[in-house]
Amino acid sequence: MLPVNSTTDKSLNLLQRPRRLRRTASLRRMVRENTLTVNDLIYPMFIIEGEGQKVEITSMPGCYRYSVDLLLKEIAEVSELGINAIALFPVISNHKKDDTGTESYNPEGLVQQAVKAIKQTVPDIVVITDVALDPFTTHGHDGLVDEKGNILNDPTVEVLVKMALSQAESGADFVAPSDMMDGRVGAIRQALDAEGYINVGILAYSAKYASAYYGPFRDALDSAPTFGDKKTYQMDVANAKEALKEVELDIVEGADIVMVKPALAYLDIICQVKEATNLPVAAYNVSGEYAMIKAAAQMGWIDEKQVILETLTSMKRAGADLILTYFAKEVALMLL
Repeated sequence: MLPVNSTTDKSLNLLQRPRRLRRTASLRRMVRENTLTVNDLIYPMFIIEGEGQKVEITSMPGCYRYSVDLLLKEIAEVSELGINAIALFPVISNHKKDDTGTESYNPEGLVQQAVKAIKQTVPDIVVITDVALDPFTTHGHDGLVDEKGNILNDPTVEVLVKMALSQAESGADFVAPSDMMDGRVGAIRQALDAEGYINVGILAYSAKYASAYYGPFRDALDSAPTFGDKKTYQMDVANAKEALKEVELDIVEGADIVMVKPALAYLDIICQVKEATNLPVAAYNVSGEYAMIKAAAQMGWIDEKQVILETLTSMKRAGADLILTYFAKEVALMLL
């Protein structure tokens, strides 16, 4: 007698045939567990001084630095595609940088002017502003530095609070502290509330790793540190439990959304964070992840559109509710 699992057994009865649900495209869509939509996307955008400026970022093909006038046109297109939110990152002239980042809270600064203009032109789009000092400092670090090269935590938080308040006053919907200083979320929340900005949210870079995937972004902002690295404040790439601790602290301090950065090499962290909180979880599909796909596509090695969709879907599957991605506009067009 042949074994019951023999392929020659004519009486073999498979009660479960998972392939039944893969048979057609309609069936596959009907039972799909995770679906990427335009509502999941936040579009990071770079702004520069001047007028009529649209400068492509060499290490990020298809991404540009925009002066405010052209930024407004791009945002209008983005909004028409159904993208609900943008995140702003400024490129500041070197002569405006100093050791303490005072330009970051200038009420007439580039970010502040841009936010005001956006809210006048496309009022419904959610504007998220970055709270970190590296674009504004001569040394390129996210915090103040002492004479020995140490990054000072508490004095930095005082400047970050000024920066967040200035952005809120300009009309930002969310401030997004990305610096990884201890206690900055709580300090910002208290200051916003005290000044009456109770409806301004905080998107916290809660688990931001000291990653090698940030290279093109630093090229885009001209913000690479002039000495050392950021490993005394950004997280060790080998740690997972520490991410949960950072997320818990940010929630206690008043974060409205918590984020994991980068995303692709940290899908396990996104999953663990999602299981640990009921807050929305964001993932940042960072510049290095973007650049690798673009480079491989330019060489003809991959199907670019399919890889983009598969990559972002993996972040959704891991638990991300929101995805900051430079692919946002491309994906929105794909999903039309």
